[in-house]
Amino acid sequence: MRYDHTEKAAGYFADGMNCAQSVFVAFSDVTGMDEKTAKRLSSSFGAGMGRMREVCGTCSAIFMVLGLLYGEGTERDDTVKAAHYKRVQDLAKRFKAEHGTIICRELLAGLNVTNTPVPEKRTEEYYKVRPCVKFVRTAAALLDAYLEENPPV
Repeated sequence: MRYDHTEKAAGYFADGMNCAQSVFVAFSDVTGMDEKTAKRLSSSFGAGMGRMREVCGTCSAIFMVLGLLYGEGTERDDTVKAAHYKRVQDLAKRFKAEHGTIICRELLAGLNVTNTPVPEKRTEEYYKVRPCVKFVRTAAALLDAYLEENPPV
């Protein structure tokens, strides 16, 4: 099956969703989660987890989608757990290969970013200087490619 969520995710970001929501909600058709629940679940992960500038929200969204599609929910089977963690690490490595890091503050180095809880206004200037839509597109494209290589059952 051919997947293409890149522009859908970028559009969600342009419409005001945070980076994590943009990617996670774009994949609602694959995860089977309704859009309202997907928005709520992923809302805390924007701007590196609540604007703390830690793991990029787009990566958190990738990992949540992986959990829904491939996670076994088996807490005591270390083999299953290791296979899933390998999957997560593989996609993190692919993101790093594109952008050098999965850490929000490092991705935004050079911009005057803070970790206050108050989000920046989404103005025309914001979109001109903020590279986040590039990360949204990368995350969606990487996840699309992964799904094609490893169809969920």
